[in-house]
Amino acid sequence: MDLNDLVARAEALPPMRIKTICRVLNVSERQLRKAFHKIHGMPPHRHLHRLRLQQARQALMARKVTVTEIATQFGFFQFGRFAGEYRKAFGECPSQTIKR
Repeated sequence: MDLNDLVARAEALPPMRIKTICRVLNVSERQLRKAFHKIHGMPPHRHLHRLRLQQARQALMARKVTVTEIATQFGFFQFGRFAGEYRKAFGECPSQTIKR
């Protein structure tokens, strides 16, 4: 299993921990951080967080369920914080996305 496999499974899994990724890939945390900075220009936790936000957005656009259900499905349990981060990333509130 490589990093792409882990990321592809992110929707079905609870939020991943950096230590778990390191263990699965058999790399040190330092090596993982260096690789993420080189490839993505950010630390792994921030990249994974953005991926979860993008997945939440896709789910909001695809389904007619509540924002709360989508947020919790993708590991966001502080709903006000989720809404703020979502608005910052996509320029609209999650509730606006789901209404479209």
